[in-house]
Amino acid sequence: MINTVTQTTVATIPVGTNPWGVAVTPNGAFAYVTNQATNDVSVIDTASNSVVATIPVGSNPVGLAITPNGAFAYVANYLSSSLSVISTATNTVVGTVSTPTYPIAIAITPDGASAYVATNGDNIVSVISTASNTATASVPVGSIPRGVAITPDGAFAYVSNRMSDDISVISTATNTVVATISGVALLPEGIAIKP
Repeated sequence: MINTVTQTTVATIPVGTNPWGVAVTPNGAFAYVTNQATNDVSVIDTASNSVVATIPVGSNPVGLAITPNGAFAYVANYLSSSLSVISTATNTVVGTVSTPTYPIAIAITPDGASAYVATNGDNIVSVISTASNTATASVPVGSIPRGVAITPDGAFAYVSNRMSDDISVISTATNTVVATISGVALLPEGIAIKP
């Protein structure tokens, strides 16, 4: 845990083996951390900086995202080709969603209706309805998509493609690629959008 004012480490919190992704609930009360090697998610109470729950999920969990209302955490299980849906009220898995191979990153639309999942194995972004936890669209993108971020207005999803060195821009209205941005850094991975 880093204090962003002083830029100093104020706490070090032991979690599972090979922690990968972190997402904080909208109210700031809890942080969820995926642990690749132990196939679980650590839940950290941000007031006490302690782990209050450990949730078993699929194999090799990596990216995760929390719905805007804070009710669910979606976890990408890279080697299971699935998402685990965690209820943040009970810290239990309440659903599992099959995906194309090697899901790695997730972003959820501001209205909470859809999760956009970048999958390495098929060069696809899978669109998941959070109401039904089923796939509603499959969008071909560049080679080895690694990151996904959605604009604050929910109109577009930006996807970083590691091996084609470009960004795919998906219209969330049509779930089609409407632009490809070339000339970005070599092997792009993570992506974020300025608020």
